[in-house]
Amino acid sequence: MPVAVVVAGGVVAVALAVAFSLLVGTQAVSPSGIVNALTGGAVSDQVRGIADSRVDRTLIGIVVGAAVGVCGVVLQGLTRNPLAEPGILGINSGAALAVVVGIKVFAISGVAGYVWFALAGAVLTAVIVQLLALLAPVRAQPVTMALAGAAVMATSTSLVGAILVSDQGALDVFRFWQVGSVAGRDASIVLDVAPLLVVGFVLALSSGSVLNTVALGDDLARGLGQRVLLHRLLAATGAILLAASATALAGPIAFVGLVVPHVVRAVVGPDHRRILLGALFAGPVLVVVADTLGRVVAAPSEVQAGIICAVVGAPFLVGLVRRMNVA
Repeated sequence: MPVAVVVAGGVVAVALAVAFSLLVGTQAVSPSGIVNALTGGAVSDQVRGIADSRVDRTLIGIVVGAAVGVCGVVLQGLTRNPLAEPGILGINSGAALAVVVGIKVFAISGVAGYVWFALAGAVLTAVIVQLLALLAPVRAQPVTMALAGAAVMATSTSLVGAILVSDQGALDVFRFWQVGSVAGRDASIVLDVAPLLVVGFVLALSSGSVLNTVALGDDLARGLGQRVLLHRLLAATGAILLAASATALAGPIAFVGLVVPHVVRAVVGPDHRRILLGALFAGPVLVVVADTLGRVVAAPSEVQAGIICAVVGAPFLVGLVRRMNVA
């Protein structure tokens, strides 16, 4: 599929998802009211507040979806594992542990505090997993990375449980962040992690040709003149920065990094350069639509985007595993 078609289709899909997010919610607001609020027209304070809230969560959803979607493509390409997603590195659990420690020790309770602790925990966890993978032979690094991520995830989850069991107050505060949501956050928090997002996107989106070569095998990649270890490290660094930033912004939203690469690959073909570009648009569509559906499926309450994504992703994972077994 031509790149121009991928970009045009992606832009249209994201635009439709944004319109859906701005116009749909638990409180009915006319399209003209939303448009007036966004353009500075005369509307009530309530309508303006609703519009501002929807804009914030939509912008965060776009950033988080793009980051996790692209991250999933890179991780699946590097590990040559179709089940890989940001959680395989233990990033989500490492971020969760850091947030729990921040709540317990430093009494953080606001989103701004979550961002920095989650970011620090996610980056530290990813660095540990990457270093453990580098200790293994090059051929075994993809499997070693997955095993190291699983071990770190199990350890972090156990420590989180131990802390929360002993502190009911920490549990109450932590639950808000843990479910994975783009609601209740000001879009300005994106600026806190913007440098990491920019570097992450540059490294990840430029790794397409490297992922194509790695898919053929490390020996062939070296034969084609690729510096396999360096290119793997750069691509992994980009994925780590994107996953850490997304987790810090919205909590651990699962399955987006798993579902998006497979859906995009089915549409654009096996070329990782196009898959990365498609994931840049498909990720935001999934997260924004999931957040919007969460506002209406249990109205007047809301279901967080992380839960909706899990509901969609879990059957997808089961189907993918069954297909792999058949194959």
